[in-house]
Amino acid sequence: MSESASLELDRVAFVSGASRGLGAGLAQRFAERGLRLVLCSRSAPVLADGEHVIARSLDVRDEAALDALVAEAEDRFGHVDLWVNNAGVLDPIAKLRDVELEDFREHLDVNVTGVFLGTRCYVRHLRRVARPGVLVNVSSGAASSAYEGWAAYCAGKAAVERLTEVVALEEREIGLRAHAVAPGVVDTAMQQRIREMPEDRFPDAPRFRERKRTGAFNSPGYIADELLALAFDPERWTEEVALRLADEPR
Repeated sequence: MSESASLELDRVAFVSGASRGLGAGLAQRFAERGLRLVLCSRSAPVLADGEHVIARSLDVRDEAALDALVAEAEDRFGHVDLWVNNAGVLDPIAKLRDVELEDFREHLDVNVTGVFLGTRCYVRHLRRVARPGVLVNVSSGAASSAYEGWAAYCAGKAAVERLTEVVALEEREIGLRAHAVAPGVVDTAMQQRIREMPEDRFPDAPRFRERKRTGAFNSPGYIADELLALAFDPERWTEEVALRLADEPR
């Protein structure tokens, strides 16, 4: 995407999980590119509330709080062009036989129910304002590849991809373009947690430690630019729903 195409100040983006990691990086890069923002996370989002930013602390499973945030966005900005459901958790990391039921339920409640609520909220918003829009549900390679120790994470991300495929079919008539995007490996606190795992709980930990040694990560800025291209550059539009971002050029 050209820089001139990116500086359209009428663009509005929503990002959940915007206090740290990928969500914080997306918010910062989107702001640099001139978008107005609607941000939420359980702790304070990385950017403060202001003229071009609505920033609220909330849990993505809180339906009433999410609805109130979108109502505020409609009142101030009128519409949301790009909606990124990014908030998620990683734990529990353990062999399935050792995972506690309540931990499994909590994981799916955040990573699947939270995405469901955000997706539904955005679809209802688009129907109210009678505009097309772009939905990005952050996925993972774990949606299509099994990893020992990641029963909950793999199951949740697979569910997110299928949910996204369904809403892409259901809402194509209103101009929704929906994608489940695996952003590649980003060096976040989640990655640190993975690298610290003993191999009896997560056998792939050495591979992630090697990534840290070589610096083989996708940066949040690169991912943000790729999502903006997917959303706003017609040359990059695709009907494919489940997408895997290429490794960042080095």
